[in-house]
Amino acid sequence: MPPFTTTIFLLLLLFHPSSSYPFDIAYHIDSGSSTTTIDKFNTTWLSDRFFTSGSTGLVSEPLLFHSFHEKTLRYFPVTSGKKNCYIFPNLPTGRYHLRTFTVYDNYNGKHHPPNFDLSVEGTLVFSWRSPWEHQTSRYGEYIDIMFYTSDGDADVCFFSIATDSPVVGSIQLVQIDPDSYESGVTGKESTLLVNYGRLSCGSNKWGMGFSNDVDVLGRVWDPDVKYRSKSTGQVKSVTAVRNVKNSGIGPNYFPAKLYDSAVMVSGTGDLEYELPVDAKLDYLVWLHFAEIDVSVNRKGKRVFDVVINGLNVTRIDIFKEVGGFAAYSYHYIARNLSGSPLTVKLVHVVGSPLICGLENYAIVPADIMTVPEQAIAMQALKESLRVPERMGWNGDPCAPTNWDSWEGVTCHPNKDESALVIFQIDLGSQGLKGYISDKIVLLTNLVSLNLSSNSLGGTLPSGLGQSSLKKLDLSNNQISGSIPDSLGSSNLQLVLLNGNKLEGQVPEELYSVGVHGGAIDLYGNKGLCGVPSLPDCSLFRGISHGSKIAIGVSCGVVFLLVLVIIFICIRRRRHDYDFALPHELVSLAAKKNKYQTQKSLMALEMESQHAKGFMPNYNSD
Repeated sequence: MPPFTTTIFLLLLLFHPSSSYPFDIAYHIDSGSSTTTIDKFNTTWLSDRFFTSGSTGLVSEPLLFHSFHEKTLRYFPVTSGKKNCYIFPNLPTGRYHLRTFTVYDNYNGKHHPPNFDLSVEGTLVFSWRSPWEHQTSRYGEYIDIMFYTSDGDADVCFFSIATDSPVVGSIQLVQIDPDSYESGVTGKESTLLVNYGRLSCGSNKWGMGFSNDVDVLGRVWDPDVKYRSKSTGQVKSVTAVRNVKNSGIGPNYFPAKLYDSAVMVSGTGDLEYELPVDAKLDYLVWLHFAEIDVSVNRKGKRVFDVVINGLNVTRIDIFKEVGGFAAYSYHYIARNLSGSPLTVKLVHVVGSPLICGLENYAIVPADIMTVPEQAIAMQALKESLRVPERMGWNGDPCAPTNWDSWEGVTCHPNKDESALVIFQIDLGSQGLKGYISDKIVLLTNLVSLNLSSNSLGGTLPSGLGQSSLKKLDLSNNQISGSIPDSLGSSNLQLVLLNGNKLEGQVPEELYSVGVHGGAIDLYGNKGLCGVPSLPDCSLFRGISHGSKIAIGVSCGVVFLLVLVIIFICIRRRRHDYDFALPHELVSLAAKKNKYQTQKSLMALEMESQHAKGFMPNYNSD
């Protein structure tokens, strides 16, 4: 873990609201702020970080806001691109609760709240459309989402509409139990839960930043008053006179305060709520009960039915289920709603219905994302090509599918439609000044690549020429080196490499693109050779500049090696005596040489006498 991240981690441990909570990841980021502060509820708000771009601002009337993190903001002008994100790094795989605060308050003096969309991990979850409600525009609004991530980070992205600048006041991210809210039923990794109402019955608004009452997941609980149906009769509040059991336990960690108060109908009427929803989605309705009325001391004294959108889904007897002063919850999934609102009605059977709280979450299917390897490749290309900020290359390259992908990038679903793949990259004439990352070979579905008329340098990656690639236009750059053989073994139909600094022999297979009905242009590369219309490759001309250097160095090494061998041989000849034979062998050789000498002298004398006609007579009388 990097030192910077470690420091944050230790700070979060120090100021975490509950030491018994088993998860340690918690970020509270004050968007637009350059300093870290601690609020009156002992929450540490970190200075702004993890954003891809944007500018900072301040609400027009700061005195309207009690919390410092609600006064500062970050906005994303169109010069920062259409897509900007907060990217939380180094996250363990798991489920997270995200909460954002959005406010306008005429920070820019234009009296025009912006239009923009918000996505989490590649799924569109919220849309802001002008004009906003006056209360929201002036004082802001919190929204929260529960989601799952397994790719090591979390992308929270803002999409500009027209020329509007998305805006955010704060972002909070807290790790939660992966089994929370019946994730096995609602879809642990395949869905997100978007809050459409979280109500505490019989109490005021409370939770993170609104009171000292703690919810370790960072949830905020609103009063239920404005959500009660007009058909509901007179209600009264009930307050617990002693502690309620079974609260604060996993996987949901519902706070004890939730069960300290309740509402019930006076008399024997029904209690009904109307919750705002959007059509054609499934909703998770979670109901909270505790029998905190001391007059109900046995089962059968309070019984009521739960009717959701006109359907009787269950009968509740709180005391029968858990006894008195103990927390009890019930949940139900309302599927494929056809309209708004969603109604929750408690119909009396015996006594008066009672409820402590209720929650309503839209179950949003997670959008498909880019294949991880291709997302890594695109991030590498973003850095190597030095893609300008205005192009908005942030977050997932292709998701969400109901938004355009990165500017200049076209994506398609893969064969089984389980993920998105990169189909085309068109970045011609964009002022790019980097080089082509070798990770481009991971784009195994790439059909067309156009990086023409930029100022790209470096060499062509050795693996460039995926089997999928049909069109390649790298013309009018400053790319050097040789043409890799991988291009010759590809299925290219168009190859434009003109106007570069390439050199060396052109692969014959690549040149055959033009022969077989395709198009190839190599004009302007003075160092290329070996195919028609280009010079023949001489011993050195057909070799790239790098290869020439390698050959020269090799020859130099060989020459030096020969010199060293010659030098050693000369020295050995000068000092042969240093290598004498053993003494015994020298004596034998000397005797042999003396015998041979005497024999030679005798032969010479005989030849001399024969020449004079004198032959000695060896017979005696």
